[in-house]
Amino acid sequence: MEYNFREIEAKWQKFWADNQTFKAENTSEKPKFYVLDMFPYPSGAGLHVGHPLGYIASDIYARYKRHKGFNVMHPQGYDSFGLPAEQYAIQTGQHPAITTEANIATYRKQLDKIGFSFDWSREVRTSDPNYYKWTQWIFIQLFESYYCNEANQARAISELIQIFETEGNSKINAACDEDTAVFSAEDWKNYSEEEQQKILLKYRLTFLSETEVNWCPALGTVLANDEIVNGVSERGGHTVVRKKMKQWSMRITAYAQRLLDGLDKIDWPQPLKDAQTYWIGRSEGAMVSFKVANFDAKIEVFTTRPDTIYGVSFMTLAPEHELVSKITTPQQKEAVEAYVKATAKRSELDRMADVKTISGVFTGAYALHPFTGEKVQIWIGDYVLASYGTGAVMAVPCGDERDYAFAKHFNIEIPNIFEGVDISNEACSTKEGIKIANSDFLNGLTYKKAMKRIIYEIEQKGIGYGKINYRLRDAVFSRQRYWGEPFPVYYKNGLPQMISKKYLPIVLPEVEKYLPTEDGKPPLGNATVWAWDTVKNEVVSIDLINGETIFPLELNTMPGWAGSSQYFNRYMDANNNEEMFSKEAINYWQDVDLYIGGSEHATGHLLYSRFWQKFMFDRGFVPTDEYAKKLINQGMITGTSAFVYRVEGENKFVSKGLKSNFKVQPIHSDVSFVNASDELDIEAFKNWREEYKEAEFILEDGKYIVGREVEKMSKSKYNVVNPDEICEEYGADSLRLFEMFLGPLEQSKPWKTSGISGVYSFLKKLWKLYIVNGEFSVSDDAPTKDELKTLHKTIKKVEEDIANFSFNTSVSTFMIAVNELTALKCNKRAILEPLAIIIEPYAPHIAEELWHKLGHTSSVATEDFPIFEAQHLVESSKEYPVSFNGKMRFKLELPLDMSKEDIEKTVLAHQKTQDQLQGRTPKKVIIVPGKIINIVG
Repeated sequence: MEYNFREIEAKWQKFWADNQTFKAENTSEKPKFYVLDMFPYPSGAGLHVGHPLGYIASDIYARYKRHKGFNVMHPQGYDSFGLPAEQYAIQTGQHPAITTEANIATYRKQLDKIGFSFDWSREVRTSDPNYYKWTQWIFIQLFESYYCNEANQARAISELIQIFETEGNSKINAACDEDTAVFSAEDWKNYSEEEQQKILLKYRLTFLSETEVNWCPALGTVLANDEIVNGVSERGGHTVVRKKMKQWSMRITAYAQRLLDGLDKIDWPQPLKDAQTYWIGRSEGAMVSFKVANFDAKIEVFTTRPDTIYGVSFMTLAPEHELVSKITTPQQKEAVEAYVKATAKRSELDRMADVKTISGVFTGAYALHPFTGEKVQIWIGDYVLASYGTGAVMAVPCGDERDYAFAKHFNIEIPNIFEGVDISNEACSTKEGIKIANSDFLNGLTYKKAMKRIIYEIEQKGIGYGKINYRLRDAVFSRQRYWGEPFPVYYKNGLPQMISKKYLPIVLPEVEKYLPTEDGKPPLGNATVWAWDTVKNEVVSIDLINGETIFPLELNTMPGWAGSSQYFNRYMDANNNEEMFSKEAINYWQDVDLYIGGSEHATGHLLYSRFWQKFMFDRGFVPTDEYAKKLINQGMITGTSAFVYRVEGENKFVSKGLKSNFKVQPIHSDVSFVNASDELDIEAFKNWREEYKEAEFILEDGKYIVGREVEKMSKSKYNVVNPDEICEEYGADSLRLFEMFLGPLEQSKPWKTSGISGVYSFLKKLWKLYIVNGEFSVSDDAPTKDELKTLHKTIKKVEEDIANFSFNTSVSTFMIAVNELTALKCNKRAILEPLAIIIEPYAPHIAEELWHKLGHTSSVATEDFPIFEAQHLVESSKEYPVSFNGKMRFKLELPLDMSKEDIEKTVLAHQKTQDQLQGRTPKKVIIVPGKIINIVG
């Protein structure tokens, strides 16, 4: 009876689907366990073998928890809005929904082939109106909320309005725009409705504002910082510039401290926590105002070192700072404008990372030092960011390396304010043990004392105040795209109005073109039906707008992270059409127990989703303010890329060993054209692309040898391996075991298909344990001591491995167990039945088949995990090596609890001892209980 994995896997995948084996109920007497994967974006390329790594790990854990008596929810869905589908639509004219549906079908087929225990009854798709209805609903809740700093939580905007009506805003401590004016209750009552709405926008948690954004002209949209790599768009590598636009934003800054504090109570990887901590960027210091000479203007600066204020010798503004155009002198105007234009082409990330380039332009204007009254030059420099702090720095070159380099480069004075410190070659950035000098009332003070004194003096002079600042900026929430969630917003007299929950979802309209309109509006500006009728409460033709009852809808769509910011909660009650989730469902599941996904989402999805969760908690919608107790970042499976070497300027390729004789350009080749000996199939390569058909190849020893390099597995590098091919040749259980066997889950590891044959051989060996004389057969005889030892050793090790997420060592343990049981010729039911359960989380298809053949009708996935019994690992006897004058002559098994005297009597009486001694009396007998016996004679 052969191990026919194709037949077995198809059979059990159908069984699981037909019987909804892994469907989780929202009520159960069992304890709950919620396992979550970061849901995939369904690209046209489908899955490669790197994608399932985290899914296999989470599936093992979910299956194990079912065996341990938990009600396990392990859902899956699709992050199906996104730029790739839209770009494809632009190129082909095909609606993104069509390509997305086709891509999802491909993904689902591939996921099913690998045998995951997903509860598909809870599937969500972010592009499904039934899903994004709730994303729109949360947006409305954010709009209808403000952040109360005193209560340290979000509250209903209606409460704020009541305060305005009774006492104005002078006593309110709430997160709001910095330019919010103070008004009385009387003022509020006298404001028009429009004026009141404008004021409320300054407090709402989602609001409209003029914002500096990353604008990608080629893609026609705003990009988030994490969508930009090396100064260009991650998608397509297009130029990105900084631009001011009116955008929807989220007031995430209100939650900055709570987002920091919350990291202490979740079990997430420390590098990920560090990334979020850095991104949030908490710093303590002071706000200080510098007057601009000859202008009615002030430069507001946040500094973490106000104690060094006497060392200020110049100021630097971000090129985008609003004062630049006002204070620049005519003589400097041309140079300043050219610099501002050049800076607009660089992303913030690029400017932050570039610490080597020193550039800037003098504005011609001067600021007045707030304590000395001396004039200090005002420069602009791209190392200062408009989005961080106030977009201005007071430059203290003696105490800051970047200011020091800037001052040296432009020959600006560097006054020394540190006692006994040499700054002739570098700045002094040390705080501890340094005293202040040349600073009037701060002279002789250490850092801590100087900080307290200077903040006091700043506040006494009325030129600033002590402040905690954050690097984190409010999150831009608008995208000039078509394929995204529509906002539930219409505009009346230019001001945003929310559409009531009962009329959601607001569904994407049909458009002829997916590009921005000719007058620069987002793609939704191409829709002929995209206005809101406040009488009929429906979307109507844009032509019907008359200013009385029909108003324009928002033309932007939400960003990619909108749909992923609450999907984990929607899974809890995914089919509920009346609510995002019922109270019963959210209170039962509470939060995610285990979340597995990529570390690349550290400052994107994983930060924004924590923000939304805290907001939902504040408003009483969810019971916890952190949604995932434990998170694991799986490593990357890398591919071995293949390179051919084209001679520059010629359609000629030279083999790897000869490339040093030419000036060559390495080009990726599809790895499918290369054999195990790194030899290129030249004809396949020439037929791959039209431009290579007539190419010439310079060979070594009659072969073309490619170069190899381990890189991220990616379609663009032509080094992907399709899991479908692996499943077809070796089976899904082999794929699952092999991906775990490659190495620790969190580490990156290279893929080498040749290694999978060893795992496949192991599964065939496992199968043979249950086969006697070509037929499936197990014995009901009692197991031997050695058989029980192997079983319980395996149970113990596998449970320890799963608890530590050391899945790679579990696979080794299975191999050792099967080898030992094979050597023992074990076919005992008492051993092989629990063995099938133990291996089920890793190789579920073969486990189900063996379980079925053992005579069971239920799924093995629902069986209790075998209980480890320590007594089977306790040794009752010891096989002693018996040595004569240090040389081992034979072995003797004796009870472990035998005394030294009895051991000596027994061994001396043994016939083999008598043969060795030949009548001699030994001089002494050395015995170490449990270890050795040595007869010296």
